Amino acid sequence: MSQATFDKVCEHARETAMLRSVTELLEWDERTKMPPAAGEYRAEQITYLSSKTHQRHTDPQLGAWLNELAETDLAADPNSDAGATIRQMRREYDKLTKVPQRLVEELTRLSVLGQQAWVEARKNDDFAAFSPLLEKIVKLKREQADAVGYEECCYDALLDDYEPGETTKNVTAVLEGLRKDLVPLVAAIAESSKKPDMEILKRTYPIPAQEEFGTQAAKAIGFEFNRGRLDVTHHPFCCGMGPNDTRLTTRYDENFFPSSFFSILHEAGHGIYDQGLRTEQFGLPPGMYLSLGIHESQSRMWENMVGRSETFWQHFFSPAQATFPDALTGVSRDDFYFAINDVRPSLIRVEADEATYNLHIIIRFELEQALINDGLAIADLPDAWNQKYRDYLGIEPPNDADGVLQDVHWSAALIGYFPTYALGNLYSAQFFAQAGQDVGPLDEQFARGQFTPLLDWLREKIHSPGQRYPANDLIANVTGKPLSHQPLIGYLRAKYTPLYNLG
Repeated sequence: MSQATFDKVCEHARETAMLRSVTELLEWDERTKMPPAAGEYRAEQITYLSSKTHQRHTDPQLGAWLNELAETDLAADPNSDAGATIRQMRREYDKLTKVPQRLVEELTRLSVLGQQAWVEARKNDDFAAFSPLLEKIVKLKREQADAVGYEECCYDALLDDYEPGETTKNVTAVLEGLRKDLVPLVAAIAESSKKPDMEILKRTYPIPAQEEFGTQAAKAIGFEFNRGRLDVTHHPFCCGMGPNDTRLTTRYDENFFPSSFFSILHEAGHGIYDQGLRTEQFGLPPGMYLSLGIHESQSRMWENMVGRSETFWQHFFSPAQATFPDALTGVSRDDFYFAINDVRPSLIRVEADEATYNLHIIIRFELEQALINDGLAIADLPDAWNQKYRDYLGIEPPNDADGVLQDVHWSAALIGYFPTYALGNLYSAQFFAQAGQDVGPLDEQFARGQFTPLLDWLREKIHSPGQRYPANDLIANVTGKPLSHQPLIGYLRAKYTPLYNLG
């Protein structure tokens, strides 16, 4: 009897996932191909589908089935495929049944309209036009947090959407430890007299050639284009719409090579994770990504630890010179490598270097808490943003387009998302160090254009388990240690000490 009930739960989950995949397709189309005039109706389409999805997630029959399975042998091992399915679906059911249908629909509609309004507001540098929608979104997110409930602070309930089981208190402590070791490193780099020639990256890099070169690099590290594609958008993202349909997006700047290339590697890292999940478990917890922090660990690893490594460019620099002869003829590989690893305070998060990137995240993490926990007024948000950039990075945005309006997340109601980027950096360094121990010298492999050993290790250790283990258990299982900021600091010091002649 328990197996028959479990089969019903799995069938229900797979049908729900199919409905969600249709929503994902509409959301991808909205941000890549949709004509502007279709925006209002698209919001209604996505709201309708999200409403139906919520109804399925909170169906009382599903709750009854999960209750029946809770005490059976199938649930005995919480880390087995069946046990993880029951455990995770029970957790999701208990959480989502607290959220009113009306609130789901209002948030969905506003998030779609918000993203459309954000595109225009950023283009026109017009925060005032965007702020009424953002005010409504923040109000609804507070309502969502109150509905779900929390122990210590309102923000915990929103953080849990992206990093299940994590708390604001713990993330604050982890990021504070990172900040204390990061600030002196960034200061030492700033004081170094050795600086890269950034003009190399600001030459003319034709967009068709950028697309070709970025696509080839994504293929080389393991993204399967017969199961995915690459398109253009306002803010790069990766979207999975099924076990064999993963979409990458980027944006191009003809006069700044890193903008598209590293965003392609970043989004390909996300896509490789999605493509590494078990297809036969699609729609079920063992076939779903574990958390956004773990997802970010994959994208940041391929973007930075692989894509910005010296040995990656031992393999790829000659092809880059052949692809961009006007820009790179006569440029040494060492000068190019130094330029793509330049460290200096900058305004744009997605283009920030590895050393200062987490300061961008800390700023957003603190502002989100101020919005949700402390009632920071939306009208005061641009000034608060600018002040934190002065305090943390010593720079100030010249306008809101490159300041408070630069990220799409708040317009999409993704409040609680930003901390996962910093957690992803920490996870990536710890995983990467362990991979090097397990599969041999990664740098030697990269120099030969061999990325499969790392990919296979990630498939086995990170991708294939899906949600069988909580994130804290996964990193302990894989590395033998709890999450720490020390591997990231060690990695950054090892990279930047020779580049900047640090003591």
